[in-house]
Formats: sequence, structure tokens, C-alpha cells
Amino acid sequence: MSIDVEHLSFSCGRREVLHDLTFSIPDNTLVNVLGPNGVGKSTLFRCILCLNRNWEGGITVNGKDLRALSIRDRASEIAYIPQSHAPVYNYEVLDVVLMSAGGRVGLFGTPKRGQVDQAWNALERIGIAHLGHRPYTQISGGEQQLVLIARAIAQNARTIIMDEPTSALDYGNTVRVLSCVRQLAREGLSIVQSTHQPDQAFLYADQTLVIHEGRVFAHGDPKDVITRELVSTIYGVDVEVNSLYGDKVRVCVPVREIRR
Repeated sequence: MSIDVEHLSFSCGRREVLHDLTFSIPDNTLVNVLGPNGVGKSTLFRCILCLNRNWEGGITVNGKDLRALSIRDRASEIAYIPQSHAPVYNYEVLDVVLMSAGGRVGLFGTPKRGQVDQAWNALERIGIAHLGHRPYTQISGGEQQLVLIARAIAQNARTIIMDEPTSALDYGNTVRVLSCVRQLAREGLSIVQSTHQPDQAFLYADQTLVIHEGRVFAHGDPKDVITRELVSTIYGVDVEVNSLYGDKVRVCVPVREIRR
């Protein structure tokens, strides 16, 4: 298994944010995490990344206890792509990807030739090698998100955590990013990403993990998990779940809008 979470609980002061979460995510799997705002999705990610450390329970990644790993060792197991990224300096795209080598380069060291080649290979794998010498702040938001995915690949971790990676992207860049992420899962990586769009889970995900009121509400195949009743319960919206193209695609349509 890539990620095993057992009886995970986390409190912020007296408020319990996560309660007794247990689930497993295997290799070669893309998991979409669904749930309304404030239910603990980002908190769950921060626990898996050990950015929040005072959690109770157990988290292992690729069979290794997260709490027993150094920061450098955790970086070799898990890469993280945040929801938003505000660059300060106008680095070249290649330099942004090379930041993934920071844990393997000394404080005053410079990347070795092999690490530079690895960064170029990651850009080529994503299909954006032509941006390598472009200033990072002067490319589009969708291209920036693809650069961060390339950086995660160059980090050489088997698991990637993505917090709402398409929240600020237009439709075209959303499709490009999600298609890229799905292909990476097909190539053997384990990817966990949060989203507020059930339709994305139907189209791209292998599994859906639903968090509601700080608990695992459902976990499994999107077609089994995402139902009219579930959407109504966690989002408070009445929808119809419709099947298209021989059930290759499903979509959620708000009933209220249909009846207008």
C-alpha cells in the first residue's frame, strides 16, 4: 500500500477536526477527496505531510511510519502541490523544478548534472520542456500548475498530494492538468487530490474518498460512492446523477435548475 491511515484524529484546541479516519490508498491510484469547506480535507493533507504533528493514530507511507522519518526522508516518499502558490522571485521554470533537489543539495551547493537532467526529463514528461527557460511569473496559471507537477515528479516521490489543484484554472487548463495527473497515476504513482467537483471524480479518479464532519463518510469507486443521496447530504443540493456515453461518464445536474 502507498498510504495507510489508521484511526487518525486531530484537534485544533478543543475542536476536533478529524475523528477516527481509517483508509488505505494503493499504488497506481488516483484518489479524489470530496467534501464541503471546513470538513478537514486540508487538515488531513497536513497530517499526512507531517505539517500538523500532534495527531493521534497512525500514518504509514510505503510501509514507513511518517513520524519516524526525517524531513529529507519524507520528501523522498511524498511530494506536495499546494492549492495556491504566489511566487516572489522571477526564477526560470527550470529553476523552479530544480527546487525539488533541495533536500539532496547542500546549503551552499549547486545541483549536479544528473539532477538538472532529471528536471528536464520531468518537464518533458509533462510536455512543457519548451517553457524551461521562461520566467515562471510570466507563464499562465495552468502552465504554473503543470510546472509544480513537474517539480513533484523531479522530487522522485512515489506519492503526490494535491490540494485543489484546479481551483483557479480555466476549463482548458483544468482538463490539461487532470489529464496529466491521471496519466501519472497510470504510470505507477499514487496521487491524492481534493476537489469540489464530483464530475471530475467520475471522469478521472480511480477512487473517491468523502470526508464529512471530520469523518470518512464514504470511500470506493466513484460510481458507487457519488450518489444523489450523498451529494444531498454533504452539500445540501438536490441533484440528478446522469450517465452518458455508455456510462463512461456521469454528471451531477442540480434538480432546481432543470425545473426552471
